[in-house]
Amino acid sequence: MRIYLIGYMGSGKSTMGRGLAKNLGLSFVDMDQYIEKRNFKTIPQIFADSGEEGFRRLEQKALIELSDFENIIIATGGGAPCFFENMKLIKNTGKSIYLKATPRILAQRLVDSKVERPLIKGKNFEELTEFIHNTLALREEWYAQADFILEFDTDLTDEEVLVKFHKAFGLS
Repeated sequence: MRIYLIGYMGSGKSTMGRGLAKNLGLSFVDMDQYIEKRNFKTIPQIFADSGEEGFRRLEQKALIELSDFENIIIATGGGAPCFFENMKLIKNTGKSIYLKATPRILAQRLVDSKVERPLIKGKNFEELTEFIHNTLALREEWYAQADFILEFDTDLTDEEVLVKFHKAFGLS
């Protein structure tokens, strides 16, 4: 079994992935953390050294490696499904779940987050909301290819989203 969680940054992929993996007795990998460990650099350092294109190449390599792992839930990076043939690889090697939230919810989660994210650095809430709206419009064609879509349009805590996730998929 291999499950990929896809969606925009801040959608809860890592939190839900950990909870779901524990519930199902599977391993869990956060792809961004995997990339950091494999490259001995943080994501912001990779962006600074190699730019977004360099990061996307490392992300593709990580996804190819992780697609060989079994009995695992993988929280992909937000853009991972949208570059190269990554979504095709995801579809061919496991089941995918799109965690879909509104731009305002995502913006609030990202503003509240303590994680540094190079693509949104320096944006205020309104700029961030507009950036997310525009980016989601570009990424939706890939995200919408997911096997399952879990949509939430209210600002839920990660724990509340996890409960909704479990109910949606009959996990308890």
